[in-house]
Amino acid sequence: MKFDILKHKLVPHHEILSKEEAEKLLKTYNIKKEQLPRMLVTDPVAKAIGAKEGDIVKIIRKSPTAGVAVAYRLVVKEII
Repeated sequence: MKFDILKHKLVPHHEILSKEEAEKLLKTYNIKKEQLPRMLVTDPVAKAIGAKEGDIVKIIRKSPTAGVAVAYRLVVKEII
């Protein structure tokens, strides 16, 4: 029996940004990919959504104060 981590109520929505979306994000915030918080390629959610090293993942959480909170993570092989 295999458990689908993406259906768990405590796991927020994750999606991989397209190249165009990633470029727009970096330009909007005037940052480089390497300045984003990191997520390991071995993370269970990264595996479940098929994220590869170098991808940017958008995480959308429900927030009692903000309504919706959005965060971004850079997928990396290892954290140095």
